Amino acid sequence: MKKFLLKVIPWCLLAMFVVEVVVLLIPKPDKEFHLQEFGRLPVLLNGRIQPLDSVGRNALLQIRNTAALPLEEKKSYEFWKHPKKLKASEWILEVFMKPEVADTRPVFLIHHPEILDTYDLRGKGVEKSGLFYFTFNQLTNSLEAIEAEGRKFQAIESAQRTAHQKQLLNLYNALILYQRLKNSLKPEDMTDFAAELATYLASVQPGMEAVRAQQAQQEYDGAAFTRYLEYVRSFEMLQRMAYPLLIPDANPQHTNKDWHDMGEMLFEAGVRAAELPPAVGWYARMASAYEQGKAPEFNAALDEYRDWLETKFPAEIGKGQAEVFFNNLQSFLHAMIMYLFAFVLVAAAMLAIDVFPSVSEMLRKSAFYITVWALLIHTAGLAFRMWLESRPPVTNLYSSAIFIGWMSVLLGVILERIYRVGIGVAAASLVGAITLIIAHNLSFSGDTMEMMRAVLDSNFWLATHVVTITLGYAAMFLAGFLAILYILLGIFTPLLSRSLKSVVESAGQINGTLNIGQALSKMVYAIICFATLFSFVGTVLGGIWADQSWGRFWGWDPKENGALLIVIWCAVILHARWGGMVRDRGLMNLAIVGNLVTAWSWFGVNMLGVGLHSYGFMDSAFKWLVIFAISQVALMWLSLLPMTWWRSFRNAGVDAIPSAK
Repeated sequence: MKKFLLKVIPWCLLAMFVVEVVVLLIPKPDKEFHLQEFGRLPVLLNGRIQPLDSVGRNALLQIRNTAALPLEEKKSYEFWKHPKKLKASEWILEVFMKPEVADTRPVFLIHHPEILDTYDLRGKGVEKSGLFYFTFNQLTNSLEAIEAEGRKFQAIESAQRTAHQKQLLNLYNALILYQRLKNSLKPEDMTDFAAELATYLASVQPGMEAVRAQQAQQEYDGAAFTRYLEYVRSFEMLQRMAYPLLIPDANPQHTNKDWHDMGEMLFEAGVRAAELPPAVGWYARMASAYEQGKAPEFNAALDEYRDWLETKFPAEIGKGQAEVFFNNLQSFLHAMIMYLFAFVLVAAAMLAIDVFPSVSEMLRKSAFYITVWALLIHTAGLAFRMWLESRPPVTNLYSSAIFIGWMSVLLGVILERIYRVGIGVAAASLVGAITLIIAHNLSFSGDTMEMMRAVLDSNFWLATHVVTITLGYAAMFLAGFLAILYILLGIFTPLLSRSLKSVVESAGQINGTLNIGQALSKMVYAIICFATLFSFVGTVLGGIWADQSWGRFWGWDPKENGALLIVIWCAVILHARWGGMVRDRGLMNLAIVGNLVTAWSWFGVNMLGVGLHSYGFMDSAFKWLVIFAISQVALMWLSLLPMTWWRSFRNAGVDAIPSAK
């Protein structure tokens, strides 16, 4: 029975995560209002066609740092509870059509104590895990002060801003974004948009006649004059404030430039008597029906608009459906959770290897199966994203984190298939989780699939230079994390001195004299060779691209220097190893330094904000980069402990202790 359970449990744990993903794939029907269908409607924003669901999702990530809005609160320890949430499609619909309700939702994240005290917000927001969320209504009295401070702090260079200034600037930008969203479909104080639209269109002719008569100093209809100007001014403001471009041109031979904001269309209809595109009427009917709680009328207008779009713009409708599916799947979030779970399992397996070897092997297999499944979900998300963008996998910092994690996990899984001791899966799951956490935090900056800068707008070079050099990043990080495992396992566990054959009974082809420490050394060496090849080739391809785009092969740009540093450091490691200057421990320390070099080349040079490669600038990661660097230096100091203090070699003979180099 025990043997049966040890064989079945890994498959049961895998089945749990498989079922979770399958449940996500099952379509969930709308209730009264067709909210999901509304979220699939295409709009133009950030230079690309995207569904309204993505507009709402990215806005929530920027404003609240979450992709949905909880409607019920729960304690942080109540993990079994699943409170109702307002998803992105419904939230953006509410902001567009019921802004007075949206103003009561706690969406604004504020956690800096000085801001809370300055604007008398203590005790007014919703607290969750030490973070405070406030409604727009709770901030109304402070809007002018926040806007004044925000404009003042914008003039300060990013690197010179204090934590308080950065937080207040984030709040200022969130408030601007929210107010633009509220004034994208209709003026936020306008009710019954369909009726107001009809009144406005009826007022255009008499209003224009009154304006012409007034300018000619003739007698005119004062009521028509006033009503008309009120509408025109209101829609002119809407034109200035609008965020996404909601209205497609009626011409099916349109381009991205032919999309318009609602205010522009309404203003043109009033000033130049232009004909309104049909989409304006459908949106107006939807707004009035939703505001009045008339689901059938809302759904009818939505269906009519959707049918029209399917006839005129089938590609945009298809892309909207696909992107909403991608958003709902949240493949990277679920892969991250699986990687973390797998790492916990493999860590437990390593701790239990002496006491419960059979249980340890069961945990290792469970971790391996879950990591492979997470890798498949990760791969599906990466491929789906590439298809949506019609781009190679690496287009910005966010996608580079996704791709580096994917490649590291793939290499770790391959290593685990060769050396079945848990080392490969431990490195794979840890690096996979960390890189996806980094990607998740990068998503707070906005749309992760926005149009690329012109200098990067080349699929050929994105598929060669960028992908190749990112493979080098991935390999360097994997080698560094394997080195970290070597040091931690060597100091705190007896694993490194264990024979592989004694651990892996089924791997008869492995040399019985090879121990886990030596196997780790071989893994790191092989991965460094891989990193050297791809970093060097990627750097050369980058020079060729620079020569074609900028007219020079090399310009000592910070990003170029960072890429060169990786190549040089790889060469240093290999020469030190070949020349006998370092052995296992020295190799591991050099690989950890490689973590620092790669992190600086990946993120650090972007923080300088100079050079032709400064398009990925982000100063918010500086603190984490410093913390990461300190942790790597601490690990290297830890590795300098005498080898006789390492638990793996404490009781080993003199011949079994590795060289101190």
